[in-house]
Amino acid sequence: MSDAPARLDPAPPVMPAMDAAGFQGRAGASDAQLADMVAFRDLLATWNEQMNLVGPSALANFWDRHAWDSAQLLNLMPDAKVWADLGAGAGFPGLVLAVMLKGVPGAKVHLVESLAKRCRFLSAVVSELDLPAQVHNARAESLKLDVEVVTARAVAPLARLLEYGWPYLKTGAVGLFLKGRDAEAEVAEAARYWKFSADLRPSLSDPGGRVVEIREISRVSSV
Repeated sequence: MSDAPARLDPAPPVMPAMDAAGFQGRAGASDAQLADMVAFRDLLATWNEQMNLVGPSALANFWDRHAWDSAQLLNLMPDAKVWADLGAGAGFPGLVLAVMLKGVPGAKVHLVESLAKRCRFLSAVVSELDLPAQVHNARAESLKLDVEVVTARAVAPLARLLEYGWPYLKTGAVGLFLKGRDAEAEVAEAARYWKFSADLRPSLSDPGGRVVEIREISRVSSV
């Protein structure tokens, strides 16, 4: 088991559907950042016609369920500049973080993705928007990156996700993992294999979601 039970904060109230202006207000995005987010959405829609990066609902609910869901992580680690997004996929949360960190001295987001076609999309957005990000066509556990925060969204159950993130977490990175309604159960299952300190933060974009914050991690001895 983990050293202490995960702390579960109360869920925030249900929020109405969000548009671009709503995202700008909630995320504190500048006009330039909002313009980059709009361009990112447009590129996602164009590329999605060719390679099915996301489902139709992802574009329909882009601003709240995807853009704001990703950007909220910066509220938890506002001073962190170097991030790794494992299984970056269509760019949530990594590309959103890169947009919001653009222009910050020393900022960099490592976008780690094992599928080459998704890496082509990620690279195109990074290049088109001149984002402070680097795309790695590799498995997360095969890399050695010096980062302050490691994150992921819709990649794997927490127990397996901690294995993917172990190279980063063991050197002191904080884990911020976007999870759904089963977050508590995933933390309990992960505690069979790992010792860690965990806090379950309420998601600001989904009343049923949680951001699982992981610190002070080590493997559970099999002896």
